[in-house]
Amino acid sequence: MSYPILWRSDAEPEFTDPAAERMHRKRRLALAYRIFGAFGWGTLGDGHISARDPERTDAFWLIRYGVPFGQVTVDDLVLVGPGGVVVEGEGDINMTAYYIHGPVHDARPEVVATAHTHTQYGTPFAATATTFEMICQEATAFYEDHTLFDDEEVQVLSTDGGKRIAAALGDAKATILRNHGLLTVGASVDEAVGWFLMMERVSEVHMKAGDRAQPISDEAARIANVEIGAVSSAWSVFQFAVRAKVPDPEVVG
Repeated sequence: MSYPILWRSDAEPEFTDPAAERMHRKRRLALAYRIFGAFGWGTLGDGHISARDPERTDAFWLIRYGVPFGQVTVDDLVLVGPGGVVVEGEGDINMTAYYIHGPVHDARPEVVATAHTHTQYGTPFAATATTFEMICQEATAFYEDHTLFDDEEVQVLSTDGGKRIAAALGDAKATILRNHGLLTVGASVDEAVGWFLMMERVSEVHMKAGDRAQPISDEAARIANVEIGAVSSAWSVFQFAVRAKVPDPEVVG
């Protein structure tokens, strides 16, 4: 079935049919995994992106364990319910994904998608246990809107760890998991992944510029944040990534 990529300034389409909305979210989720795979992320089995089901709001869609990110299709997604139980689809999951994503979705009912994986720059920057300085344009998207999960639990072994991550995230769009990596949320898959891509860019600038970087003022960051920190900014980043990194978007199903 043909599935064109939408280019609209208002981002997400509106649905009256839950089944159509579910399929939309699943397709976007499969595309998101393919984008991550194109960047070389998840090659060691690390990382996960989730999308809340529009009807079963206590459950979310997730990749089944063992599928390379760059090959994900809609059929590779499973619905994960309370307790990490797969309630639709076939396959196991990475339980760490449930331990992290479950509590975040529970704490933030407005969040549709959550993204986390280990990246070339996000993970090294997370080892500094600091938040972003305003040293590049993309950083202003996170001005006063990201946090630090300052905790040594890099191997999240239960939902208790996920609850602490959710508490550290608060109502922000992103958090830096100390010694671990980046995590973003959004009201759509496009938004959450767009923020993640921008966070990785900011992490790269920090790691490459080092102590030589000169931050801009709070006033300048606040002005830039109005546009760079808008949902439409993250949404647009996702659209460009699909066009650049996924040669045939319809292949996801």
